[in-house]
Amino acid sequence: MPKPTITRVFLGSVAALVAGALLVFFAIWTAFAAGAFVMEGHHVVGIDPTPGAWAMVGLGLIAVFAILGGCIGGLVAWIGALLNTARIEDKTWFVLLLVLGLFSFGFVAMIAYVIAGPDGTTIQPNRVATSA
Repeated sequence: MPKPTITRVFLGSVAALVAGALLVFFAIWTAFAAGAFVMEGHHVVGIDPTPGAWAMVGLGLIAVFAILGGCIGGLVAWIGALLNTARIEDKTWFVLLLVLGLFSFGFVAMIAYVIAGPDGTTIQPNRVATSA
């Protein structure tokens, strides 16, 4: 997978995560403002089954699917970056992406890869010397 494709998948997944998080916030805020939650003091004890409440539940489900899609897209971009950097002779980027990804810092590693990482699909010049 070429680096521009990995970059597009990663940025798309970040956009999906941000959009999903904003949509969840909007759905919960709208439901709370419309009085869809049954409250006892500061605790939510139920949901008033109005059409508006069900609409916000549906909106929340759409947001959850957007967040899941963003997570899957990020995983696909990370795996693509790993496979891309595995082709390179110097394994520094591969090890960096692998270790940071396994220790839950994959987002930071992917940002560094998108900004400064090498593309393993570019044609490397032949370094074999010919004898005269």
